[in-house]
Amino acid sequence: MPRVTRGFKARRRRNKVLKMAKGYRGGKSRLYRTATEAVDKALCYAYRDRRTNKRNFRRLWITRITAAANLNSTSYSKLIHGLKQSEIELDRKVLSNLAIVDPHAFTEVVKAAGFKTA
Repeated sequence: MPRVTRGFKARRRRNKVLKMAKGYRGGKSRLYRTATEAVDKALCYAYRDRRTNKRNFRRLWITRITAAANLNSTSYSKLIHGLKQSEIELDRKVLSNLAIVDPHAFTEVVKAAGFKTA
């Protein structure tokens, strides 16, 4: 008597997992059981790293703003405080981009925050 391989739904579920495991090395891309483990772990990493990514970008933006603020003879913390005091609502991503793309405009923002630039 032949074994029961279940139906269409089961095949579709297995194919979905194998499709997600495409590009993995060895049996992880071809064998359902190991592919399931690899995909589950990959999805956990993806979930975790979407949050880590946000932290890393914020650190990068702060580093860039710090460098640009130092060129304008002030510190990062004083600059952020000055922006809050003068009610200039630019987030760190925008400030960082401004510091890279248009340093002159960044200098104007520093002046607007109440600092004299060199």
